[in-house]
Amino acid sequence: MTQPPGPLRPDQQQEIVRQLGAVLTSQVPPGWRQLRVEYRAAGRHVEADLLVTGPDGVPRPGQPHPEALRLLGVLRSGMYQPGFGTWLGAIFVFEPGQAPDVDFVRPDLEPPFRQQPPPIGFQDELRFFPRAEENIPAWLRNRAGLPPVPDGEVRTPRIYDGLDASGKPLVRRQPLIPAEAERVLAYLDAAPVILASRSNGPDAFAPDRTDAVPMNFRTDGAWAWPGAVAYYLREHGVPPDPDLVAHIRSRRFTAPAEVPEPAKDLALAAITGESPQTTV
Repeated sequence: MTQPPGPLRPDQQQEIVRQLGAVLTSQVPPGWRQLRVEYRAAGRHVEADLLVTGPDGVPRPGQPHPEALRLLGVLRSGMYQPGFGTWLGAIFVFEPGQAPDVDFVRPDLEPPFRQQPPPIGFQDELRFFPRAEENIPAWLRNRAGLPPVPDGEVRTPRIYDGLDASGKPLVRRQPLIPAEAERVLAYLDAAPVILASRSNGPDAFAPDRTDAVPMNFRTDGAWAWPGAVAYYLREHGVPPDPDLVAHIRSRRFTAPAEVPEPAKDLALAAITGESPQTTV
């Protein structure tokens, strides 16, 4: 699978589409009226169909050039958005003297694969292009063999990744760049509080700080986290649980100002281990 050096800017995406059109044009006879490419992919499974409309107005199937397939793979990889994944299907239409027409299959719809990819194809898709749980549509979860997400589930993060032999906390996570760390902190601090506390706890990374870590809890309705998550990121640069970071990215770093009471009850139950209250 071809991977670009990094995310492609919109102008770079347009340039790849232009190159794609040039490659396709070079393999058809003069006088063509339209070139239509349908591309579908899941992990390493790739399908591409080319229809060439000639001077007589009749569309006929063709075989896309290998370079066209490479460019499509680069474009798909370069359009990956952390937490959201990338597109699995797209249609590209080229006509002489016209700007290309590009249509991406909506993420909640399964592309019309000619041959159904095996489960490993969809598992590879989620491994190559990770998505936050809420951005994995039901059809993709099913194809990848993943269990459905239970209704009303609220997740809680790991504060760190265990303890070493001396009892010190271990962190095995990719660090956040400063600019993103600030946005993650703003999100963590902006979500509504569901459990307040006037006291502070000890700092696991600095034992001399015995009254430093906030004991409150916040939620955005999907996750519930302790004040320690923001504290350790701010004071020691400890990234939050990677799944929580992916979730925050998927929310575009914008925390909800309000969370419905039923969602708060579920979040509170997730951190206390008690069943949520039911209003009759």
